[in-house]
Amino acid sequence: MLQSLGYVMVATARGDDWADFASGLLGMQVAERSASGFDLRTDDRAARLLVERDAAEAVTAMGWEVADADALAALAARLSNAGHRVEQGTSGEAERRRVRDFVATCDPAGNRLEFFHGAALASVPFTPGRAVSGFRTGALGLGHVVLTTQSLDVLIPFYVDLLGFRLSDYALRPFKAYFFHLNARHHSFAGIETGREGFHHLMVELNSLDDVGQGYDLAQLEEGRIGVTLGRHSNDFMTSFYARTPSGFMIEYGWGGRSIDPTNWEPFECDYGPSLWGHERGWLTDEQREVARRLRLNAAAEGRRAPDFVRGND
Repeated sequence: MLQSLGYVMVATARGDDWADFASGLLGMQVAERSASGFDLRTDDRAARLLVERDAAEAVTAMGWEVADADALAALAARLSNAGHRVEQGTSGEAERRRVRDFVATCDPAGNRLEFFHGAALASVPFTPGRAVSGFRTGALGLGHVVLTTQSLDVLIPFYVDLLGFRLSDYALRPFKAYFFHLNARHHSFAGIETGREGFHHLMVELNSLDDVGQGYDLAQLEEGRIGVTLGRHSNDFMTSFYARTPSGFMIEYGWGGRSIDPTNWEPFECDYGPSLWGHERGWLTDEQREVARRLRLNAAAEGRRAPDFVRGND
């Protein structure tokens, strides 16, 4: 049903800071500036992040791609029949998102989700904001998003039963987290149970480990920029760090995420922690951070390892 994460919309009163952060640290291209905001590119698409000037500091929408107009109509009917209010996007709104058509609804936690088809391609090649080798997108989409929630039991049925996300794996310590895929990317969506509703992070994946390492050097020059230290995840094998955006949520900046076969994938419990090493999470409570450290040390003592390189040919 859904193919991938297509775009993310951000509202901010700190547009200049966002442009500097996205281009100077992340290597995105700033495009299509106007009085109301600007677009950010990571590939041949006209826009992957849409930054809107607003007093709020928040992710205002996540855009999920479907194949065509028929798929969009079928999804809209499915959501409406299940009792969810569905809004039809106007032509002006679709043009702003650089898509042919879209509809929108909210998940049970109030997060706005948009579903679209016909994404526009840019008229000129992607030019990174700093010297990076490029972003891993294509059929895998922009990356993945992770939401915080009071109750995964409330959130998960909407994403699985109505939208068709499939479970990749889950963890119960140091926090409850469930990870879901749509394509060969290990997960395009995840939810973590923190006791509050919110947007935790967007992940973008680079084509080179050196892009990530050099980004980490740049991030360390700015006090408070690093939200999670450099490390490697135990489920998708991503080597990454997390940078705090000007709006407060984080962007995971990673390399080397595993490719999966979505047709034959078997979910499992990741019971030895979310990271093999690193990833000191400043947002956890002291008790949770101690649990996370203990899980990492146990994984090291047990000789837990991941393949050095796990990407497919996508």
